[in-house]
Amino acid sequence: MGDKLVTLAIHTNEKAQILKGVLESENIEVHINDVDLDNPGVSPGVRIRIKESDLPKALSVVESRHLFSYDEEETYRTDDGRKRILIPVDFSDYSLKACKIAFNLARDLNAKVKILHVYFNPYYPTALPMAEAFAYQGKEEKEFQNIIEKVKENIQKLCNTIDQKVSAGEFPSVNYSYVLREGLPEEEIVTFAKEYKPTLILMGTRGKDQKDADLIGSVTAEVIEMTHVPLVAIPENTPFSDLREVKKMAFLTNFSQRDLISFDLLAKLLQPYSDVQIVLTHIAVKKGDRWDEIKLAGIKDYFSKQYPGLNLDYKLIDTNDMLKSLDEYIKNDKIQILSLTTSKRNIFARMFSPSISRKMLFHSDTPLLVLRG
Repeated sequence: MGDKLVTLAIHTNEKAQILKGVLESENIEVHINDVDLDNPGVSPGVRIRIKESDLPKALSVVESRHLFSYDEEETYRTDDGRKRILIPVDFSDYSLKACKIAFNLARDLNAKVKILHVYFNPYYPTALPMAEAFAYQGKEEKEFQNIIEKVKENIQKLCNTIDQKVSAGEFPSVNYSYVLREGLPEEEIVTFAKEYKPTLILMGTRGKDQKDADLIGSVTAEVIEMTHVPLVAIPENTPFSDLREVKKMAFLTNFSQRDLISFDLLAKLLQPYSDVQIVLTHIAVKKGDRWDEIKLAGIKDYFSKQYPGLNLDYKLIDTNDMLKSLDEYIKNDKIQILSLTTSKRNIFARMFSPSISRKMLFHSDTPLLVLRG
C-alpha cells in the first residue's frame, strides 16, 4: 500500500483526541481535520486520518481495545412495563412523517413514545479540562447558549405541532415525551437505546434522492450497523402513514438460523395487523436451483405451523442484479415494506463491504424493517 491518507473514523473532537492518543502509542501517525472545511470549528465532528499502510494495524487496535463500546451494562430504567418506541428526529419534514407512523404504531402496540434529538456542541467537548474551559471567551459561551436555545425552540415547535395534530385527530393520543442529547447523532442514538430499551427504533430518511449518502453516509445506516434493536427506516416519500394501510410486505431470507429469530420478532410486531401478507423472499445466486424453491416452501410450511395467524406466501427471485431485481419485485408485486435480517459487523466490514440494508436504504423509497438476528 502507498502512503496516502485514508479516513479511519469521524468523531467528536473529544473522542478523536482519545483515539489519536491510543493510535500514536502504537506508533501510528494520526492527522485530524474538520469534516466541513468551509466552516472549520463548527462541523459535526472531526475526521481521523491515517496512512493507508497503517490501516490494518489501526483497525486491529480499535477492535481489540473496544474503544467507545456501547455494550456496558446500564441500569434498566423502571417503568410501567409498556413497550417503547424511540424516534430520533432532526426537525425535518420526514421526521414529522416518522412521528405520525410511530404514534399510530404506539396506539396499536399500547406503547409509549420517546422523541430524541441529538445536537452537536462545537465549543465545549464534554470532557474538556477545567483549565482549558476557563480559557474560552464569552463569545463562544454565548454562541453555545444560542445553539441550546435554538434546539429547545425546535423541540417545542415539534411538540406543539404534534399536540395540534392530536387535537385535530390526525395523530392518535399516546403517551410521549422528549429528550435532548449532546454528541454525534449515531453514537448518542445507540447509547440512549441501550438505556431506554425500546421495542423499536423508527427513523425518517430522505430516501434515494439524498445527495450526500456516498460522502458521509446516513445516520440511519450507522444506527442500523451499531444497534441490536429492530429499526424501521421511513423514507419521506412513503405513501402510507399507518401500518393498518400495509397489505403486503416482503421478508428477505437467506436460509440462515438468524432468520428464525428475526421472523419471531417480526411476528410479534405484526400481531395487531392481521390483514398484512408476508412474502418469504429469497434472492437466488445460482439460477434455476430447485433446492432454493424447496427450502422456501419448507420454511413457509414451518412458519405457517408456528404462526397460524399469519398470512404467508413465498417468492424466489433468480437474478444477477440484486438491487434492480428487488426494485422490480417491489414495484410489480406492490410490496409496501421490505424486512430483512442484518448482523452486527466489525469496523473493517462496515468500511469496505456495505451491508444489504445500507444499500437498500440509499437505493430505495420503500420503508425498511431491519431486524437483528
